[in-house]
This record gives sequence, C-alpha cells and structure tokens, in this order.
Amino acid sequence: MPAVAVIATGAAIAVSQMPIAQASPALPARTPAQLLAEVNSDAKVPPLTGTVVETTSLGLPQLPQVANPTSLSSLLTGSHTLKVYYENPRHFRLAVPQSLSETDVIRDGNTLWQWDSSRNAVTEYTWPKGALNQSAKQLKHKLSTGPVLTPQQAAQELLAAVGKTTTVTVQTNVLVAGEPAYQLVLAPKDSRSLIGQVVIAIDGKYGVPLRVQVFARGATSPAFQVGFTQISFVSPAPANLQFTPPPGATVTVHHLGAGGDVAKSGAGGLPSAAGFGTYGSGWLTVAEIPQSALNQAIGIGAQGGKPAPGTTPSGLGALGGDSAAVLQALMLAAKPVHGAWGSGTLLTTSMMSMLITHGEIYVGAVKPSVLYAAAGHPAG
Repeated sequence: MPAVAVIATGAAIAVSQMPIAQASPALPARTPAQLLAEVNSDAKVPPLTGTVVETTSLGLPQLPQVANPTSLSSLLTGSHTLKVYYENPRHFRLAVPQSLSETDVIRDGNTLWQWDSSRNAVTEYTWPKGALNQSAKQLKHKLSTGPVLTPQQAAQELLAAVGKTTTVTVQTNVLVAGEPAYQLVLAPKDSRSLIGQVVIAIDGKYGVPLRVQVFARGATSPAFQVGFTQISFVSPAPANLQFTPPPGATVTVHHLGAGGDVAKSGAGGLPSAAGFGTYGSGWLTVAEIPQSALNQAIGIGAQGGKPAPGTTPSGLGALGGDSAAVLQALMLAAKPVHGAWGSGTLLTTSMMSMLITHGEIYVGAVKPSVLYAAAGHPAG
C-alpha cells in the first residue's frame, strides 16, 4: 500500500477493535522462506476495498485525556480506523473518518490531494510525467512522519529486520477479516530487545499482509496491531477514486518538478534533520533526537508550552494542543539515572525505553543498557 497513507494518521479516531482470530483454515503448506518471499515480492497488489484498524497499547503512564480525537494521547494509546480504496499504486483513496469530519488522501495518476474536511482545506501535489518517480520518493520522505497505518507498510518495515538477528517461524493459520491467512512469526534473538515477536498474517490467495501484531517480550496480547477488519478483493467504485475540491475550500497547489520543490514547500513544519541520528541496527536500533527539536515539534515556544508569538503549531504541536501536557506526564513518570555515560532521566515500559540527557533524547524498543551505550557514543 502506498506509503503516503501515513499522512492521514494525525486525524485518526477510535471506532472499533481488532477482531479475534477464528478457527484455523486449511491452506497449502508454506515454509517461512516462501512466505518471506511472498511478502517481499514486487508482484502487483490486487484491487481491493476495506477497513483497517490500528490499536496501540505501549504500557505508557496515564496520559491527559482531552475531548479531541486527534490528540497526541489518543494517537499514543487509542484505536484508529482507515478506509482503503485501492485500484493500483497510481489510483487509490485513503479516508480517515472522524465523528463530524474526515481526512482523505486521493491519488489519480500524476495528482495527489490531501483533504481535511474540518478545515475545508485541500493540498494538491502534481508531478510532470518525466519527474514522477523522483518526486514521489521525495513526497513520501516528506510525508512519512506518523505511525504506520496499513498492514503492508508495517510488514515492509518489520521485514527489514529479518536476518541473522531474527528467528523466523510459521504459526497456525487464521482467519483475518474473513480471509484464510498464514502467520509468519519474527522473533529477535537478542534478549536486549523488548520486542518478543512480530506476527504477520498473510492472505492465503494473494500474499497480501492482512494484519501485523507486535508483542512485548513475554506478553500474550499485542502492544501494537494494524490489520483489516473488512476486505474485498474487488475494484473500488469509480466515485471513490475521484476528487474535486469542494466549494469554498482553501486549495494549496505544489508542482513537483525534477528539482524536487516538495523539499521546500508542502505539508511542512517539520524540524530539520540536523542533530538526529541512530545507534545500533535492526531490533536494537536507538533513535537520537535533539530535545530542542522535540520542543519545536510539539509547539513549545517562548510562552511556556505555547507556540511563540506569530508562529503556527506544526508537527505534533498541531495535534489537539495536548502535546506539551503529554510530554510533561511522561517526564513525571521518568526516574533519575546516571552512569559512565553521564546522567539523565529514564522512562521504561514493556515496549519502549526513553533516556533524556542534557539536550538529547534516546528512544528505542530496547532495554535501558542499550540506551546507555548509545548515550556514550556518537550517533551514526
């Protein structure tokens, strides 16, 4: 599924829960290697329509609750729904319903629209034919800043970790959204990873990932899962793939040429990549984030948790206005730590660890010892 799906995550709202797997269906035997090849295959994804639900339960401390479905606390702890209408990579629609509004991403050939009905605002991206591939990659990089929402995206991200550090097995077949599916299981070998296993349900006929579940080490229920609750392998109705900006809508147009002007304009507001880095690889990857960049992203400015005068909240700061309160709640749950690497505060849950030192933040699905090692070495 095209990676631009993540553009819609900031407007997601809880509407349902993931279905419980039913009795094991009969399917031809497949080895782990065969299933890996199917998921990694570039074979055409068939036309389909469906509903995807993502749920997250990371074991975080109690976060502030606000009456806003797009709040940061909702994104970190809630359940979110995405309607999918997919004909091919050049023609699709992704819709995120809210209680009284909707956010859509529609692609029709060389044009892509993002529509926010609550603001009646449309952002339109167009590519010249000769610059389509390059600009599409740049747009993907620009917009891929939120949680993964489709099983296809989640599977591709997680399969990147498969190698000598991973045990790969096959579990009992299941029914997902009424479709018989295999279950491919990835388990980190290194006990320093907080992830116990990742289970990918793969459609038995088309080889399409239908659900991805991530379990903390020793847990029996997933900390994160994203999957179809309803799916039909049929072409969407033409009306679902067409879009015309509604009357009175504010329309912002970006023409993406070979020079990649998307890097200068579009859905911006993201902090510069300067100062960001990673330590380790695979399951033990640790992200390093400058604390100043996080403050900028959540909209903390000179007014003590509010955007600076004359500025507009961007990034996480635009999500319901509770970002600073959520960050404060996380900080209160952290404990002081120190070692040869220095001193700071540490927040741990069943699925993640976060270390805050003087001006830097280290975070990963790893045990604290891995964060301490990262803090003592320059990021790469």
